Amino acid sequence: MTYPILLILGIIILTGFYLGRNMRYIKLPSIIGYMLLGVVMGSSVLNVLDHQLIDNLDFISSIALGFVAFSIGLELKFTHLKKLGKGIIYIIFMESFGAFILVFISLQLFTGDTPLSLLFAAIAPASAPAGTVAVIREYQAKGVLTKALYAVVGFDDGLGIIIFGFASAFAQGMLSKEAGNIDAGIMATLLRPLLEIGLSVICGGAIAFICVLLIRKLKVSSEVFILIFGFIFVSCGICEMLHLSIILTIMVIGMVIVNTQGSNIVAKIQNELGQAMPLLFILFFTLAGANLHIATLPALGLLGIIYVLARSAGLIFGSRLGAVMGHVQPVIKKYVGLGILSQAGVAIGLSLLVKHDFAGLGKIVDTTTKSAHGDIIGITVITTVTATCIVFEIIGPILTRIALEKAGEIKPANQQQNN
Repeated sequence: MTYPILLILGIIILTGFYLGRNMRYIKLPSIIGYMLLGVVMGSSVLNVLDHQLIDNLDFISSIALGFVAFSIGLELKFTHLKKLGKGIIYIIFMESFGAFILVFISLQLFTGDTPLSLLFAAIAPASAPAGTVAVIREYQAKGVLTKALYAVVGFDDGLGIIIFGFASAFAQGMLSKEAGNIDAGIMATLLRPLLEIGLSVICGGAIAFICVLLIRKLKVSSEVFILIFGFIFVSCGICEMLHLSIILTIMVIGMVIVNTQGSNIVAKIQNELGQAMPLLFILFFTLAGANLHIATLPALGLLGIIYVLARSAGLIFGSRLGAVMGHVQPVIKKYVGLGILSQAGVAIGLSLLVKHDFAGLGKIVDTTTKSAHGDIIGITVITTVTATCIVFEIIGPILTRIALEKAGEIKPANQQQNN
C-alpha cells in the first residue's frame, strides 16, 4: 500500500520529536533517536521509506545540509578564528592526513592492494558535519572547543575532497598501468577537486555579496530569515546543477554575513535559524537512518573493523598532534578529536564515485564474471563504507556529547535531565 508523502512526513516529525526527547533518559543525543526511527521505517524493517521515496525526498537532505553549512559559516568569525590561532590549521591538516596515512598503512599491510588502500585512505578524512552541529545545537554548547569543532568540520571536507581527488588519480594510474594502458586523463582527475573547491568558494562569495546587499535594506528579523531561506534554496539548486560542494558554498555565505554584518543582525538570524534547525534535523537524520541498511553490517568483516579503528585513531591522534604543534588551549587538545568522528553522506558519495570511475579498470581478476580489479575495488569500497558509516553515525554524536561535557561546555547529563 502506498501512503501519502505528507502523512509519512507528519508521522516522522511527531514520532521523531518524542523519540528524540526520550533519548536524554539514556544519555544519548536526540539524533540517535531520529536515526533509529529511520532504520525502522526504512528497508531494514518496515520499508515505509523505500528507495524510491527516499530519492523523492532527497531535496530535504540537501536543504538540511545547506542550513548546517550556513550555521557553521555563521560561527566562523575572523576575530574568533584569530583567537584560536594557527593551531586550528594544524589540527585540520594533521587530523585529515593522520586518518589518510594510518588507514593506508593499516589496509596496505592487511590487503597488500595499494589502489584499494589508497582509496579507503582518501575517503577516511571525509566527515559528517551535520552530526556534530546537531549535538552542539541540541546541548547549546558554548566555548573554545565548540568554536574549534565548528571550524574543523567546516573546513576539513574541502581538504578531504582534494585528498580524494589526488589519491583517486594515482589509483587510476596504477590500475591503468596494471592493464598495460596509459591513462591520459590523470591531469584532469587531479584538477577536478581543485576546480570544485575553487568554484564552490567563488559561487558562495558571489551569492553572499548579493545576499548582503539585500539584507541591509531589511529591518525585521523574520524578513531577513526569509531572504536567507531563499538564498539557501537557490544555492542548493546551483550546487546540484554545477556539481559543487553544498557545504563549502553555503558555508562561505555564512562566513561573509557574520564578518560583514552587525552582531545584532547576526544574532537575529541565529535566533530564527534555531527555530528551524530542530525540525530539519528530525527529517534529515530520519532519512539518513533509512539509508543505513542493517543487512550490510555482516559485510563489515575484518577489513571494515581495521578501517574503523585506523580512521578513528588517525583523526584523534592526528588532531592531538596538530593541537600540540599549534599550541592551542589544553581543552581543545584533549577533546577535539572525539568530536569529529561522524561519517556519512560525503563518504558514501565518494564511494559511489569510486564504483563509477573505477568500473572496468585494471586487469581481469575474475575470469568467471570477467570482473576487473577496479570492479572488485568499487564493490568492496561501497559495501565497507556503507557498513562503517552505520558505526560512525552512532558513535560519532555520542563521543561529541562526551567531549563537550568533559570540556565543560555543556551541562552534565544528570543536570540536563533535571531541567
